[in-house]
Amino acid sequence: MRASQTIIARSVLASLIGLLGLAYLGAVEGRPAGENRQPVAIQFSFDRPINASVAPFIVAATDGLFAAEGLAVTTDVAGGSPEAIARVATGGSEFALVDINALIRFRDHDAPPIKAVFVLFNKSPYAIVARKSRGIHVLSDIEGKTLGVADGDLSLRLWPALAHRNGIKIASVKENHMSAAVREPMLSAGQVDAVTGFSYLSAVNLRDRGVPADDLAVLRFNDYGCEAYGFAVIVNPAFAARQPEAVKGFLRAVIAGTNLAIREPGHAVDEVLGRMDDGSRDLELERLRNVIEDNILTSEVKRNGIGGVDPIRLERSIDQVGEDFKFSKRPSAAAIFDDSFLPPRGDRLIN
Repeated sequence: MRASQTIIARSVLASLIGLLGLAYLGAVEGRPAGENRQPVAIQFSFDRPINASVAPFIVAATDGLFAAEGLAVTTDVAGGSPEAIARVATGGSEFALVDINALIRFRDHDAPPIKAVFVLFNKSPYAIVARKSRGIHVLSDIEGKTLGVADGDLSLRLWPALAHRNGIKIASVKENHMSAAVREPMLSAGQVDAVTGFSYLSAVNLRDRGVPADDLAVLRFNDYGCEAYGFAVIVNPAFAARQPEAVKGFLRAVIAGTNLAIREPGHAVDEVLGRMDDGSRDLELERLRNVIEDNILTSEVKRNGIGGVDPIRLERSIDQVGEDFKFSKRPSAAAIFDDSFLPPRGDRLIN
């Protein structure tokens, strides 16, 4: 009898050990992908040289936020939004940061179905930067003045719509076309009255050139009826279909990087300077703070969370692009932006 009980006890013990072993193996197999798989390799393209405006992506890389999502992200720099979009379209890059309005124009053609999946700049950085000492304080003062325009400047594409909306006689404004390299020097030297460009570039650069801050009028397009969003993350559609969790992880890391850049701007700028050939800490810190205040942390973002769009507003912005761009087939908001990879609103609110 006692021998039988011993045999039964040993059988029960062996069964328990076996079950525990299976449970352990199941736990190992069920671990998050980043713990037991090779990181997903991602090529990410910036559309222009790095500065503090892209700090959320830099700190996501340097502080291990991409790595925590199981991603191995490498970056490169394209020669503008059209080139960055082309890299994603051909599969040369999985992701890119581009001007969403350039994407709208790209999608008009018989082009691959590239979509934005995250908007970093809730308001576009388009602006006219003027000297008050030249008689320009508000947008209507631009009539009869000389406006410096850099070749390929994206803000110029929405200038006709903005002028029309604000009753400005665009024919009265003399355009002086120039290279981007001489735009701020010509304004600081008084050779033009104002320039088009990005508010966080031209205005900050002019102050660095010695133009007094109280002599600068920064006329942001969004303050005068422009509905445009700004920089957005686009993704290669084949990659998104094949690796949807990697896309979601990439966006989670960018959101965490944005929070970090807002919370610790000094740290974020230090990391950015490590990626720049020549940069001023004070200048880049001012640039980052301007971008956060003017373009990223808007009332819409505070209300709805970062990364998404208001579809109705996006439709209006597409119409505004169409005032200076003849669509062969106007794209819809749904053709431009896909919110299916974004975290829930609660995870996108910026504290």
